[in-house]
Amino acid sequence: MDMIIREASLDDAQLLADLTRAAWADKVAVTSSGHRETAVQVLQHLQQGGGLLLLVDGEPAGSVRWMPLDSESDVWDILRMGILPAHRGHNLSQHLLEAVIHRAQEANVRELHLAVRSDQGRLMDLYAAYGFELAPELEYSQANPLEPAPHVMRRVLEA
Repeated sequence: MDMIIREASLDDAQLLADLTRAAWADKVAVTSSGHRETAVQVLQHLQQGGGLLLLVDGEPAGSVRWMPLDSESDVWDILRMGILPAHRGHNLSQHLLEAVIHRAQEANVRELHLAVRSDQGRLMDLYAAYGFELAPELEYSQANPLEPAPHVMRRVLEA
């Protein structure tokens, strides 16, 4: 298996929207806004933050994005990580997470935040293995107001 992770370009907006919807189908509750992802929304994320595209044997297999907080540009929210069903079981999401952490360190980001939906608590162990800690005092800036509040986790990066 040949795996490449590359920075997403603005031209990848439709692809990232399609990947998110496909990766989240039958995996994330249908009420999640990720199921209604559009290229316009992805384009805004890429312009304000960034994203990574995961290719396996030259074919798109997953993606992730990040956005700086409005109030603190050196704090990023990690969002919309997903791996297509055909590529699950190979720890590919871990590679995406590691790539975002590395990218954040290169950009002198002070802290990373991510949200775990209340119905996906098993992911908290994965993120904890990468140094993320539960941060109940934080509110997730990308939270869907129509859903239960997610668990927010944070990782403080070395200066």
